[in-house]
Amino acid sequence: MANQRASKKDDSQQHNASASANQLKEDLQHLSQTLEELLSATSDEVGSGVSENVKAWRSKAEDSLKHAKARLNDMEGHIKERGERAYRQTRDSVAHQVDACDHYVHENPWKAVGVGAAVGVIVGLLIGRR
Repeated sequence: MANQRASKKDDSQQHNASASANQLKEDLQHLSQTLEELLSATSDEVGSGVSENVKAWRSKAEDSLKHAKARLNDMEGHIKERGERAYRQTRDSVAHQVDACDHYVHENPWKAVGVGAAVGVIVGLLIGRR
């Protein structure tokens, strides 16, 4: 039962991280699309005698956009792989800790009952003071 709770919590955290990563990807794609539209809109002006500075800026923006897209695609796979690996390691670690706790309680039931009772008394005293 504890493994199921840990698994559900891990699944929820992975879903939240995935949603955040997807939102970031969508935002970057939207930015990329907007820059492409801007560059294509100014391409007509470049041919009609716009200054050399504008031509240079447009060329530099195109190069930067291509480079950013390539890096985004490379990083996307790498980040996804790292996130999945971290998720698996955390899930395995939590499952191991839950199993160890379960084993301890089964080996020492009276100690577990004593600790539970002590915690209950302390909580009761704290609540009773109010």
